[in-house]
Amino acid sequence: MSADAQVESNTTASSQSELQLALPARPAWRRWLAASRRSTQFVIAAALILGVTMSFVGNLVSQQIRLAAAHSAGEGAAIYMEAYLDEYIQELTSARQLSSASIQAIDSLMRDTSLKQHVVSVKIWLPDGTNIYSSSKLPEYPRSPMDEIRQALQGRIVTGLSELENEEHAYERSLNIPLYETYVPLREVGSGRVLAVGEFYEMEHEIGSIHQEVWVTIGGATLAMLTLLFFIVRRGDRIIEQQQVALCRQMNAQAELHRQNELLQQKVTRANHEFATINELTHRRLGADLHDGPAQLLTLILLRLDELSAIRDRCPQSAACASEALETIRSAAQESLREIRDISRGLALPEINALNLEEELRLVTQRHEQRTQTQVQLTLDSLPAEVALPYKICIYRLVQEALNNAFRHAGGREQRVRTSWQGGVLEVEIADGGDGIAEAPLHSQRHDRVRLGLVGMRYRVESLGGLFSIDSAPGQGTRIRVRFNLAAAHSAAAPVTA
Repeated sequence: MSADAQVESNTTASSQSELQLALPARPAWRRWLAASRRSTQFVIAAALILGVTMSFVGNLVSQQIRLAAAHSAGEGAAIYMEAYLDEYIQELTSARQLSSASIQAIDSLMRDTSLKQHVVSVKIWLPDGTNIYSSSKLPEYPRSPMDEIRQALQGRIVTGLSELENEEHAYERSLNIPLYETYVPLREVGSGRVLAVGEFYEMEHEIGSIHQEVWVTIGGATLAMLTLLFFIVRRGDRIIEQQQVALCRQMNAQAELHRQNELLQQKVTRANHEFATINELTHRRLGADLHDGPAQLLTLILLRLDELSAIRDRCPQSAACASEALETIRSAAQESLREIRDISRGLALPEINALNLEEELRLVTQRHEQRTQTQVQLTLDSLPAEVALPYKICIYRLVQEALNNAFRHAGGREQRVRTSWQGGVLEVEIADGGDGIAEAPLHSQRHDRVRLGLVGMRYRVESLGGLFSIDSAPGQGTRIRVRFNLAAAHSAAAPVTA
């Protein structure tokens, strides 16, 4: 590895390390959650959502049960206490306190009857907030529940689970059990006038077990829903995993097919390059064979004909009859030699390995101008400095054949060669101002000279992966355009040398 590559690798590694250090590290629980299955993530999220929801529902149900129980307990206690205390309260119609006999009777009720199984404390208040009885026998209360007394004086029963937070609750608080606090109006028999307000503290019966049953029911329902949802999501998760595995296999198969197609395409491209090189070598061999074989024989024939002409000049009377035949043979031999030499020059390319693309295009147009005594308008864009030999041979032959057609069929009028190079794409255009080619001959299947020339040009271009197009119409000239993606071709094919 070179020093520059090592420095670049170290720089990349250090920049990645700095980026990792700059990013805040995720907590361990988030990493664990991201690595867990979808079903696990779903159960955790569902447990949180259902837990919060069910907690809210459970609290709401518990409060409603507590309120309903308090209301029921209050109404039952009111009826219960009124039945016990009505006969003792009637003496308050003419006095502001209970007699000793009444107090002792109430104490006996609290001590000896079944009332003590429900009611743990009883207080009686006058409408002005004066306490005239307390089962706890506390001497006085610095605070009287005036709000609850006023509501009871209006004929309502006030009940609720007492928080036992005031000084008057010292005795009840010492029992250390939850109590319902109920205020009941105590009325005068006959008139219904409220004589006093009774305050009762009743034990909370079975509320705790009811709350427990409620929470057990809610917890069981939540657990059942989570379990059912888990199995549903787990089944879907497995299906997704199976589909992902199948999709990965298909993608891998597609990637392998794509890789094989690329390899085949590269092989085809290399084969085309090698074929183009072999074809060019064949042309050179044919040109050399024509030059060294038939051309030499025709040259020898012409030399012998010259000798016969010299003999004829020395003996004119004997060669008069052969003069015309000799001239005919000489003319035919000279014409054949000229055509064979032209063919040989056409088959044999000049040495273009050392030429770049611009020099090659100038050479082929210059030779065409010298051979045909016509003018070619050459417009060259900034071209790549290096082009593979098969493309140089193809472009040379293409321009050569197209200009020959322009001279042969258009009389060399308005011959133009233009090139452009952009984004790795080379475009070459050869045009003329002749009569053009009719659409029918252009697309016909006849193997005439014009058709074979167009087919040969198209085959040369497309065998190297290029695009060939021809635009011609009667009276509008002919335009041949080819495009090569040299950037993609350079990466796909290995260089071929002749």
